[in-house]
Amino acid sequence: MGIIRHVKGKDFQLPDRNVLSSNSDVQQSVAHIIKNVIVQGDQALRDYTEKFDRVKLGDIRVPKEAIQKSGENLKSEDRSVMEAATANIRRFHQKQVNKTWKETYKDGTELGQIVHPIDRVGIYIPGGRAVYPSSLIMNAVPAQIAGVPSIAVVSPPQENGLPHELTLGACALLGLDEVYAVGGAHSVAALAYGTDTIAPVFKITGPGNEYVAEAKRQVFGQVGIDSIAGPSEILILHDDPQTPAEYIVRDMLSQAEHDPKAQSVLITTSEDIARKVADRLEEIVPQLPRKEIITESLENKGMIVLVDQIEEGIEIANQIAPEHLELLVKDESVISQIRNAGAIFVGQWSPEPAGDYFAGPNHILPTNGAAKYASALSVQDFQKHSSFIRYSKERIQKQGPMIAHFAELEELYAHAEAIKARF
Repeated sequence: MGIIRHVKGKDFQLPDRNVLSSNSDVQQSVAHIIKNVIVQGDQALRDYTEKFDRVKLGDIRVPKEAIQKSGENLKSEDRSVMEAATANIRRFHQKQVNKTWKETYKDGTELGQIVHPIDRVGIYIPGGRAVYPSSLIMNAVPAQIAGVPSIAVVSPPQENGLPHELTLGACALLGLDEVYAVGGAHSVAALAYGTDTIAPVFKITGPGNEYVAEAKRQVFGQVGIDSIAGPSEILILHDDPQTPAEYIVRDMLSQAEHDPKAQSVLITTSEDIARKVADRLEEIVPQLPRKEIITESLENKGMIVLVDQIEEGIEIANQIAPEHLELLVKDESVISQIRNAGAIFVGQWSPEPAGDYFAGPNHILPTNGAAKYASALSVQDFQKHSSFIRYSKERIQKQGPMIAHFAELEELYAHAEAIKARF
């Protein structure tokens, strides 16, 4: 059977998706870290950075000159790619902006919604197994479009005491100059509660490991968060004989290389494709740069599911509610039957990495089945909506008896009297 499991559709069971916070050791460790940051502030950040990153911090805040220099040091090709990706992402997200609106009625009543950006947000950018300037762009651009006036970035330091050069270079391109060389759960605590150096924010976004995710869960309520993200996922739904097996293999690997807990699933009606994909994975994985991570991912979370009809595969896909769903199907109209997916990639010329980096839609997506109720990060995540109510005298006198009656149904008599006093 090799490094990937084969399953018949009728025998399929939902993959194991442990809720991150169910790990009591992680829970307790993160709770201890948060408490220490609240009490000790910057000193806790220095201590944890030395412990986890093996770096003795100088300045916690990255000097603006270092950010500017990283921007200047970007290779011209790297800069061009980042600028082009940012333009695509900005163009897509500009269509998501909610605006203040108001409706005026004949009796003078006005009802509406007032939209404001969140005053201050913090963006977490990982720096462990890989560097993710793309995630910085995906978080910062919608925040900027929403009009957030204050954006703080945290990212773990490298040996030189600064976040990765590409992360700082992306900050320079985006005009972000409030950057802190801290990562992990302790940086999340600092963003939520503040220290002498880091002012607290009102919302934290951005992906991270299980400690970062658990820290976001524990500080939720003190601040807002985007989501509690789990390991990356891809599900490929296939019945198109024109799709080369190599495309499927490479797309599965694109997620498996993220993390040992990443999930790569192929659902196909073709036994021939299932065999070819499995054989090809066995052949090439040992040759890949991140072969240890990929092997563990495929052994633990990888799966090839063989179904009789594509409709059976669609139902399984809706049960899984994957972060990324690729439709390599003969009849693309089946997209109307897809109810649960973070992002949908249609056709053999739409590989998942196109969405990760360049197409424009956000790559911060719901995982762990959260696509059943959640959506991609968007401009709305950085906006607040306040209801606006201006009743006229005519309307309060006309509707007042009904409002008071409703309040009395709930035995909230002071509510009722507040209405009655006006008529």
